Amino acid sequence: MDWKSKLPPWLQAWYGEFLLIAQIVLILVVALLLRWVFDKLLKKLSQRYDLPVEVRVGTRRILNVLLGFGTLLLMLERLGVSGGVLWTAFTGFTAVAAVAFFAAWSVLTNIFCALLLLMTRPFRLHDHIELMEGGDRPGLRGKVVDMNLIYVTLLETHPKGGESHLRIPNSLFFQRSTRRWLSAPEALEYPPASHRPSAAPPAGGGSML
Repeated sequence: MDWKSKLPPWLQAWYGEFLLIAQIVLILVVALLLRWVFDKLLKKLSQRYDLPVEVRVGTRRILNVLLGFGTLLLMLERLGVSGGVLWTAFTGFTAVAAVAFFAAWSVLTNIFCALLLLMTRPFRLHDHIELMEGGDRPGLRGKVVDMNLIYVTLLETHPKGGESHLRIPNSLFFQRSTRRWLSAPEALEYPPASHRPSAAPPAGGGSML
């Protein structure tokens, strides 16, 4: 059905402009609806898996950027920008994103490992853990006091007094074994007594009275 022929003559001259505005408004409404759906879904996932605020905010920002970029491309297409220009802009943006991705590979690896740590939960805040070392070397150990997208922060208690913070990259927990203490261990000296050389017996082999 030709709706344009049924409109008043003064409105037929503006039919194209009204149709363009309606399409742009529809694109914006759909984009806002998708953003609302993504926010609801992200909120449910964060409540189910107890995700920290940093992960939720970061994921929301990434989704908003992707959604805004797609909305902008659709609006430019309706405004008459050629598909070749849009494709060139998209490929250029993709190339820059790929370069940035490989440049920040270590950071992205730690972020991905942070998500795995939050889902698998090998340990939680305030747990006492030890990152095992190979051989007879003692591992990194302490109380988990903070977990973010890059590091896990351990609180070390030294046997001679004093405390320090040890920040371990998240990816390191998937390269070594992790021991989770069921009860808070006492501060151990490094190296442990079991790894120290035994004292030499007294000269003459006599016993001490």
